[in-house]
Amino acid sequence: MRPPQASTIYPNVQLGSDAIIGEYVVIGEPPRGKRAGELETRIGARAVIRSHTVIYAGNVIGDDFQTGHGALVREENQIGNNVSIGSHTIVEHHVTIGNNVRLHSNVFVPEFSVLEDDCWLGPNVVVTNARYPRSKNVKEQLRGATIRRGAKIGANATLLPGVVIGANALVGAGAVVTRDVPAGAVVAGNPARVVKNIEEIEEYR
Repeated sequence: MRPPQASTIYPNVQLGSDAIIGEYVVIGEPPRGKRAGELETRIGARAVIRSHTVIYAGNVIGDDFQTGHGALVREENQIGNNVSIGSHTIVEHHVTIGNNVRLHSNVFVPEFSVLEDDCWLGPNVVVTNARYPRSKNVKEQLRGATIRRGAKIGANATLLPGVVIGANALVGAGAVVTRDVPAGAVVAGNPARVVKNIEEIEEYR
């Protein structure tokens, strides 16, 4: 049995009690233009951070946080309690994530996105934030999606910049969401269209 490999924890990182840190984890990586330890990083109690995860500096993360293997969390995010970020998922900077949020493997969440409490993103979900990539002033016009409380995004769905997914809505697998989704709606297709209300699905009653 080989010994565990060292992880890197930068200065000004506050880890709560009973944290489990896997091999080759990096916590507090300074973003470009910042010195090591310049931004405080806080992670609450009972975190489970699995091997090869990288968490940049400036994150404020609640209790019972966990990652899969190889997750990347960029700088200056606000992340609530009981949040799970799956293997190889990427959360860019300046993202807000509420409590009890689940991101499965290979999800991409760009900067300026908002994920409210209890929402769920299936494997390979892609959220976008650049309406016209590489256009002039593109960085000043970035708008991530807003996913309201309890909404569920099916595997391989794509959300276009700035869309709002209403509370308790359900986005079908593989859907391409080009416009806002009403609360409680079920949408599917490319472009995604309302096909029913979630109350019509017996499993959600």
